[in-house]
Amino acid sequence: MILYRAMLDVPAELLRYLTRLLAAERRRRATPARSRKLSCRDQAVLALRWFRDRTRIEALGRDHGVSRATAYRYVAEAVDVLSEQAPGLPQALERAMAEGVPYVILDGKIFASDRSEPMTSVKGEQVDAWYSGKAHRHGGNVQAVMRPDGLPLWADPAEPGSVHDITAARLHALPALYRAAALGMPCLADSGYEGAGIGILTPVKKPAGNRELDIGTRTRNALLRDLRCRGERGFALLTQRWTALQHITADPDRTTEITRAALVLTQYEHKYIS
Repeated sequence: MILYRAMLDVPAELLRYLTRLLAAERRRRATPARSRKLSCRDQAVLALRWFRDRTRIEALGRDHGVSRATAYRYVAEAVDVLSEQAPGLPQALERAMAEGVPYVILDGKIFASDRSEPMTSVKGEQVDAWYSGKAHRHGGNVQAVMRPDGLPLWADPAEPGSVHDITAARLHALPALYRAAALGMPCLADSGYEGAGIGILTPVKKPAGNRELDIGTRTRNALLRDLRCRGERGFALLTQRWTALQHITADPDRTTEITRAALVLTQYEHKYIS
């Protein structure tokens, strides 16, 4: 066996933040002192290694001197305490409006996972609920709302990958976005959300028959795409920084909690929460 030193490239403030959350959770559970193998700080390091580098659970357990089952439990506890800090959509939109944000951006992404679950389609065919024909892979469909600079404000409960973006948005996002739009903060989205409703601004599709859009509509489409593309970095902030999201090997039903935990980590790193 070869021993070596490694560096975890996260701010010390983020480690202290997660340590405080874990300590509060142990107090809430009335966990006896010194009854755990790892301190709250060491558990936070273990969990952040999993989020940041997608380190295998077996390696985390070996490196921290705990069993595989205990390492799983420590990661799950960290995911839970972080996800509980994630804001609801009405709360996130209210803060954005108070800060003078002119608009928000709605987007969806398939987070890859290994789940397979047969279901019957509306046409009576047997399909895989977690397979996304759009992304050509299995995973969960997560909708998110971003600021114009790309910082993610909110992430919705994950739906199976076969669920279309606009369907997931209708379930979890559109009611709150309608209210925000009525108060003066519209939402920009791509053409996949066409027909979402008043206040959800999408590009106009090219007419059938190879006809051209008029110059005014083409200009509007270009402006919308330019503004919206800046917000699409929100998912990049999540998946490139927290590589555990690039392929979720935990139970896919935990996609919601894992995504929201990564959202909280991202917002803390960008000093949006403290």
